[in-house]
Amino acid sequence: MTLLKKALTFITLCSVMSSTDVFAVKPYSPTEGIPERVLILSGDSTTPGAAEHIAVLYSREGLSFNDPGAPRFLFFDRQGKVALGIGGYVKASAMYDFNGAIAGNGFTTFDIPVPRDPGQRNRFGADASHSTIFLKLVTRPTKLGRVTVYIQTNFTGDNGGYGLKLKQAYVSLGNVTAGLAHSVFSDPESQAPTIDTEGPSGQVDKTNIMFKYAVKFGKGFSVGASLEVPSAGYQLSQSERAIDQRCPDIPAYIQYSWGKNDSHVRVSGIFRRMSYRDLIKEENRFESGWGVQFSTIANIIGGLDFFGHYVYGKGIATYINDLADGDYNLIPSTTDGRMTAPAIGGLTAGLAWQASPKVMVSADYSNSRLYDCGRLGGDTYRYAQYVSANVYYNITDDFKVGAEYLFGTRKDYNGEHNKANRFEAMMQYSF
Repeated sequence: MTLLKKALTFITLCSVMSSTDVFAVKPYSPTEGIPERVLILSGDSTTPGAAEHIAVLYSREGLSFNDPGAPRFLFFDRQGKVALGIGGYVKASAMYDFNGAIAGNGFTTFDIPVPRDPGQRNRFGADASHSTIFLKLVTRPTKLGRVTVYIQTNFTGDNGGYGLKLKQAYVSLGNVTAGLAHSVFSDPESQAPTIDTEGPSGQVDKTNIMFKYAVKFGKGFSVGASLEVPSAGYQLSQSERAIDQRCPDIPAYIQYSWGKNDSHVRVSGIFRRMSYRDLIKEENRFESGWGVQFSTIANIIGGLDFFGHYVYGKGIATYINDLADGDYNLIPSTTDGRMTAPAIGGLTAGLAWQASPKVMVSADYSNSRLYDCGRLGGDTYRYAQYVSANVYYNITDDFKVGAEYLFGTRKDYNGEHNKANRFEAMMQYSF
């Protein structure tokens, strides 16, 4: 509870501070004209509504730092009713692990070998699979609202190879969204900016198939709720069996934004109902899960921003970076054939400083924790810590490079622990 009180105090203090642009993302206004980087491949950008289309295409609302930005190539129809943007980026990164290594290109602290493996002390790797392509289509507002269609892919499929993989695919009509998108329980805008594609151990980061309703009201307030297709991995004994899920996950949030809508505080909650088979009684059973998250991104002064969150709940491991890898949504209880939802938590806090129009630096700390291992063995994951520090340099508006240091630890319930260190560098060109 002390950790929770500190996190809530930190968020509250940050929420009353003034705001400027967040993570160097400047909101686009229709009054500014067509951005210089945009290439009009078809249609007339002077038609009525074209500038409003570009404002929607350039919006970063609901996107994380590593989601692709505004499209470079635009198509307009002759009446200016529809605009289609095509964009993405090519991202190539190289990493070197020392004094402890992780067998993967993502710095997943869950995968730190415990106990220490003398043969796994150093590792060199490289990756380009997180390069991405996206298409975004927007229309003029209809009686029911504006239509937005979004499709994003990268190349992380094919069991670690370079197969095409769908990341997001959704359609929105006014306040309603259906498809594959960031879960309503997550808060992408407050996530840590990292070169590492895995992200902090305690970060809430999940995409789901969903049906969502979100609306803004008052001055700076917004709420949202959704029905989402669940995914749940379990730690099973010989007395239980996983079966298909029968109930959707139900997350919701309320958010207050200020400044240019680039700072906010959000409270999110989720309810889950997970199903499994009791092999002793030969019955299907259900176990409830729930979670609460407090998150924020707020300007402190000038180009210095704070971002962070605290999440706590039971049976929500699939939503937290590290714990999702351990399948800790349900674990065996003290009664054969029965399962329980263990308590888990996650914290991330950091600072990002826009030192100049070309340079941004950031640092963050994160941890994730499994509070109960039940009947699992002593080699069960107990907690992990994740630290990152990085610098980004924009060579041009579309071409940036970066370097990052990562440190991680993992400790199990038997007291065994290990650590890993990594230097990572990247080049990224957006189009």
